[in-house]
Amino acid sequence: MKEANDTTALPDTSRKLTDAIRDVKNALADRDDVVVDMREAHRMRLDLLAAELAPVFADVPADIDSFDFAVSSGLQPRLWIDAVSHVAMGRDRRTYRFLKDTRIGRVVLAESTDMKPVIDQVTKYVAERIVERQRMMEGGVEPAIVDLKRPAVQEAEPPLKAVSRPDRWSAFFSVLGLITAGALAGLAVSAVLFWDRISAIRISF
Repeated sequence: MKEANDTTALPDTSRKLTDAIRDVKNALADRDDVVVDMREAHRMRLDLLAAELAPVFADVPADIDSFDFAVSSGLQPRLWIDAVSHVAMGRDRRTYRFLKDTRIGRVVLAESTDMKPVIDQVTKYVAERIVERQRMMEGGVEPAIVDLKRPAVQEAEPPLKAVSRPDRWSAFFSVLGLITAGALAGLAVSAVLFWDRISAIRISF
């Protein structure tokens, strides 16, 4: 009887593992629901922004196809303006962030919880892109956007004259002249020092 009682007192480990698996699945499902809810909330706000920008998008000339004006799906929905700029929501799900990819990295063109500043900046950006394209079509080389222009070169002062490098042959003859002058000076000193011996040799002959 005692052995039977000990056997029935053992814990049901399989039951505990089943409960743990069910708890993990529930936690994952809850997390997935949060992710889906965040994605849907982001997309809903971006759809509202796109609706406000619809008149701006409609005014873009039909021959300009460099703009996208579409909300993409994914883990982080984005309202694409063109290939390098888009609007995304911040982590708080209320802040609109107008971003642009540049050679030096991603920059923030506008950021606000209110639509209006972002709408104004997007409208300005689209206008600048259109004007820049028109200038390029007309043969202009300078971009229309002020913040993308290169700094103007000051030409008030006359350009500096290039310093002329000395000719190789002139340098060679200068060195040769110095060597020759040194040799002549050495011969003169030697002649003075050994003048007595030179005179004796001359007399002997």
